[in-house]
Amino acid sequence: MTKQLADPPARRRLSAALDRLSATFHGMTAHPDEHNCECHWGSSEELFLLKTPDVELEPGLLRRTWQAIDWTDHAAVLRRILPQFARVLVAGRAEPLFGLEEAGHSFARGHWQQWPDEHAGPVREFLHAWWVQSLTDPDAAVPAHQVLAMCAEASGTLGPWLADWEKQTGRLSDRRLTEAAADWEYELLGDRLPWYVHWYENDEEEMRAELVAWLLDRGAVRLGESGAPADLRHRIRLLGLTDEDRWTDPHWPGHRY
Repeated sequence: MTKQLADPPARRRLSAALDRLSATFHGMTAHPDEHNCECHWGSSEELFLLKTPDVELEPGLLRRTWQAIDWTDHAAVLRRILPQFARVLVAGRAEPLFGLEEAGHSFARGHWQQWPDEHAGPVREFLHAWWVQSLTDPDAAVPAHQVLAMCAEASGTLGPWLADWEKQTGRLSDRRLTEAAADWEYELLGDRLPWYVHWYENDEEEMRAELVAWLLDRGAVRLGESGAPADLRHRIRLLGLTDEDRWTDPHWPGHRY
């Protein structure tokens, strides 16, 4: 059996999505007049590389490029780096300063959802393929809850990603839910979204409310059916209470904010 046939379906889908990104954005460059500060971003020689198609960037340069917020044409820069950037993300080598949602911010700044469908479609498929792979592949390099934060920030919404999660009902996907809930409960019980919303067009409170509603409904059912720890299930239940009812509940974990 070849390796391709032996790979799980989600891994094959992700591999195809990465190949499609490479084919779609082959030959792309930053705008010819693009510039950035040599003191804070990098040298003129490095900038020249962004205007040269299909040259792989060294890791530090790639990181500085996607993290920079002051490109004149961020969309063109994003298209230039996307094939390499996507593979670095999947491998867990993006090295954001704080959280992977920073990479989602880079996608959002490029307004990729407004690109022509022949460009936006491959980006959308990559994000969905990576998200599903993070839920179903035991060898996924990036924790699923980090991928979710990145996809939510990149797209400005949680709905499509939660819908994907509902379709993945296997044991590993349930374990990813338990891991995510354990990572999220402290911030959510403090009425905060468990990742930082960088992009000004994204509504942090709307995302938090949608995540809480989903956890209290479908998420709570799956946590119970999959045998998640009782104390974790109680903490998720407490999200349905407010103010004094929440912190005087016998199962309040004693968090301080």
